[in-house]
Amino acid sequence: MFNIGPQEMFILFLIIILLFGAKRIPEIGRSIGRGIQEFKKGMRDVEAEINAPDKTEAPKLEEPKKQA
Repeated sequence: MFNIGPQEMFILFLIIILLFGAKRIPEIGRSIGRGIQEFKKGMRDVEAEINAPDKTEAPKLEEPKKQA
């Protein structure tokens, strides 16, 4: 899909340094990492909520069988 070689990666890295500056790159990386962590945490919470048994319903009790 993306055939990016070492020369293209180097050029992209230089462009990123020129745009953002060398001091801001670690800050940007940290903020992206935190965002990904928050997203994954939210996905786990939603998945746990979906997969958890519904606690609002009362358990169904079996009615005793009538003898004829």
